[in-house]
Amino acid sequence: MSDTTTHQVSREIPGGGSNGFVMLALLAFVVVAEGAAVLLLAAGDISILPVLFAGILVSMFLLLGFYKIQPNEAAAITLFGAYRGSDRTPGLRWTWPWMGKRKISLRAHNLISQTIKVNDQRGNPIEIAAQVVWRVTDSAQALFDVDDYLVFVAAQIEVAVRTIGARYPYDDFEHKEVTLRGDHDRIGGELRAELMARLTVAGITVDECGFTHLAYAPEIAGAMLRRQQAAAVVAARETLVAGAVGMVEMALALLSEKKVVELDDERRAAMVSNLMVVLCGERDTQPVLNTGTLYQ
Repeated sequence: MSDTTTHQVSREIPGGGSNGFVMLALLAFVVVAEGAAVLLLAAGDISILPVLFAGILVSMFLLLGFYKIQPNEAAAITLFGAYRGSDRTPGLRWTWPWMGKRKISLRAHNLISQTIKVNDQRGNPIEIAAQVVWRVTDSAQALFDVDDYLVFVAAQIEVAVRTIGARYPYDDFEHKEVTLRGDHDRIGGELRAELMARLTVAGITVDECGFTHLAYAPEIAGAMLRRQQAAAVVAARETLVAGAVGMVEMALALLSEKKVVELDDERRAAMVSNLMVVLCGERDTQPVLNTGTLYQ
């Protein structure tokens, strides 16, 4: 026999309190009436006592029902644990004293996660932290569908950052793959989509997000730096050699076109070698003067 439980998803509905200023005016009227009753009692009219006690009870009843809502704030109204609606109207509000009121902020929250260590797609340990701007869109879900929505958001951000960090490599020296370091917009969009999917259950949306810290872990940072330097040297050498070959081709073509000198294959090869050394060498070349013939 299987034991299955169903999770009831809450949905925010408008409802709750009424205009508090109307009830404030009624309270003022009751207080004035109580004052008049006190004066009559002082004059010796004992029959006014029931009216005085009733006025005190009504005043206490009215006072217990007042609450206020700030801009971009909501109050979830409950009756003995049952959700009755959310009041989003800012200002002084009033509801029955036996109704429960739980306030929640609808403002944008900015959260910077802790720096965590994650293994990227290639298994390299990296350090990563994210900045997320989020806000509550459904007060009922945030209050009643998760235990503590603030703790829930922090935990889901960490899980989402780990998921995205392990999905791509930190860097690609050949620039052929999507990387965490090189594709900020795409990675940020995927992180936002991941967070939106995880936070929907709590009635929370994500306005923007991105990485605030992204680096190799200290234990491999030195090795990766040397690798990056080596890759940069190789790339520079490739560019230098490609340019040198073009210059050698142009020099030989001009010499042949202008008939400056006729070179056989052996001397052509020697000239190519000398030009490549001159163009690709890291140090200044020292010329050697030939005082004999071309073949000596």
